[in-house]
Amino acid sequence: MSAGEAPPILEFDGVRLAFAGVRALDGVSFAVGAEELFAIIGPNGAGKTSIFNVLSGIYRPQEGEVRFLGEQLIGRSPQVIARMGMSRTFQNIELFSNLTVIDNLMLGRHHHLRYGPLSAALWLGRAREQEVANRAVVEDLIDFLEIERYRKLPVGLLPYGIAKRVELGRALALDPKLLLLDEPVAGMNLEETEDMARFILDIRDELGVPMILVEHDMGLVMDLADRVLVLDFGKAIASGAPPEVQRDPDVVRAYLGEDHRVDEDPVPQPAARQGSGEDS
Repeated sequence: MSAGEAPPILEFDGVRLAFAGVRALDGVSFAVGAEELFAIIGPNGAGKTSIFNVLSGIYRPQEGEVRFLGEQLIGRSPQVIARMGMSRTFQNIELFSNLTVIDNLMLGRHHHLRYGPLSAALWLGRAREQEVANRAVVEDLIDFLEIERYRKLPVGLLPYGIAKRVELGRALALDPKLLLLDEPVAGMNLEETEDMARFILDIRDELGVPMILVEHDMGLVMDLADRVLVLDFGKAIASGAPPEVQRDPDVVRAYLGEDHRVDEDPVPQPAARQGSGEDS
């Protein structure tokens, strides 16, 4: 880190994670800077979701350190990590389908509520004031994500692409200092993907929120990311700016096989080695 440069918001240092002798992460290290859009790619089983689960406090690695805003994360619960300012979306939509868009977004403000059950039951001044203030934040997010027409509809009635946008809004409702995006365009058509890409850029450029993006859509990753980390079988095999990563022979081999020549097609294709379900 050079003089005057801001310290990274996240440091993931030498992390090893194994399950019954199977190594999901093998000494993975990276750092994410303030306002940076950092992408993690790799075939299924490479360890991408394992990184997110370590960051979220779901998995506890056997070795390594993870520091968020200078504080150690390993050993902290998911609730504490969320209160520290890390929020996450999921590959499979995890919303309450019977609740409205507004109600789902208000759930993202839970950690900002500072009143007890008695104040809530009696609807006293403090509870009323905080509900109004948090509702105003949610309304701003609805405008930001352009979902005004859906605000009072149950999430279960929404088109798939809009529901993914609502999940993004719930993560933003936390006022995150770091946002984890787990395959935000999975299952989307071209128009929905372009809309989501625009919102991701707006989050970085207008809201100033740094992000870690896990995504199989290589075109999206290479267009949006500031830097890219490539994993294969739990190991980091390349890291750098998107053009550098696309030309890396190890990246091409990981996606396309040992016999593929780098100069035939330098862009890794996401179809190879993909199966159903999330990676470990």
